[in-house]
Amino acid sequence: MKYLSLVWAQLFRSKTRTLLTLLSVVATFLLFGMLDSVRVAFNAGGSVDGANRLIVASRLSITQSLPVRLQAEIEAIPGVQQVTYAMWFGGIYQDQRNFFPNFSVAPNFFDVYGEYEVPPDQLQAFRDTRTGAAVGEALANKFGWKIGDTIPLQATIFPRGGSNDWPLELKAIFRAKDRGNVGAENQLMMNWAYFDESNDYIKNQVSWFTVQLANADQASRVAQAIDAISANSDRETKSQTESAFQQAFAKQFADIGLIVTAIMGAVFFTLLLLTGNTMAQAVRERIPELATLKTLGFSDGTVLVLVMVESVLLVVIGGLVGLGLAAAIMPGVSAASGGVIALPTVPAQTWLIGLGLMIGIGIIVGVLPALRAQRLKIVDALAGR
Repeated sequence: MKYLSLVWAQLFRSKTRTLLTLLSVVATFLLFGMLDSVRVAFNAGGSVDGANRLIVASRLSITQSLPVRLQAEIEAIPGVQQVTYAMWFGGIYQDQRNFFPNFSVAPNFFDVYGEYEVPPDQLQAFRDTRTGAAVGEALANKFGWKIGDTIPLQATIFPRGGSNDWPLELKAIFRAKDRGNVGAENQLMMNWAYFDESNDYIKNQVSWFTVQLANADQASRVAQAIDAISANSDRETKSQTESAFQQAFAKQFADIGLIVTAIMGAVFFTLLLLTGNTMAQAVRERIPELATLKTLGFSDGTVLVLVMVESVLLVVIGGLVGLGLAAAIMPGVSAASGGVIALPTVPAQTWLIGLGLMIGIGIIVGVLPALRAQRLKIVDALAGR
């Protein structure tokens, strides 16, 4: 540590170049911190232990529907307090780009999902209106909808009477009690009974059941009992936590792990080139100074270590700042995801990987300039050869 001031002076010898390089490292590890946090969230185990609400869907795929009659059988299992269900609709509003989660729900949906606030009169109007719709406050504000408006939803999967038109009357606007979870307001619900009787293809089917438990400690036992109902049938179920279900749903659209790996591979390769060029140029400019250090008695090994420490320090400083910024941003990302990314900050796993990458990149980009400094001949350096 006695040479730290010397390393620090060498690092900021060219302040502009060092700051620009640091900004590149910060941006790289900010991106890494956020993307790897998403990867960790999507690869989370999803154990049901301690969960007070379970999602029951097809074991084969969440695109496979289940018979609605399973509700009564699930409700009969000891430990189950209440069961609701929903059927994915997948409609669009005006344009393909205006996609948002939309599905049909049972009458007791908002009883089970108590985290949503709905004015009682609006909730009753939604239940009583065959073609009624309930939307989140954020979604209503986005499109300027108000109570009584007709929402011309267009089907992408389920036509109605040979047409894709599904006009819905907005009867209820709900909001998340937790204002850190406003992302959950970007969705629309219609009445399952209306969907079931009106669509042209399937009847008495749902995409998933939501099971509210009387005691979270019984989650594992109840999950096993639910899955046992349809064991060895063509409608086998899989009971899991809500976060695991949401992550599985999102994975159908893309392989998150592959995407993150590809992006970060390209970014880190670029960072290697950038920081490697910075260190090579820094050592090249300081050849006379390094020769002077050797003249004063610094050994070849000491000079090599000084350059290596400078290289690692450059990457570590930028990397820690980048991961720190990612940790500050992730709570907002998690809230906006509506529960899909159930991580309020950068996980410890990402920090450990990040630290390893910082040190590894610092060593890789510093080894060649450090070896050049180690092999430097005093006479040749001072002579400008």
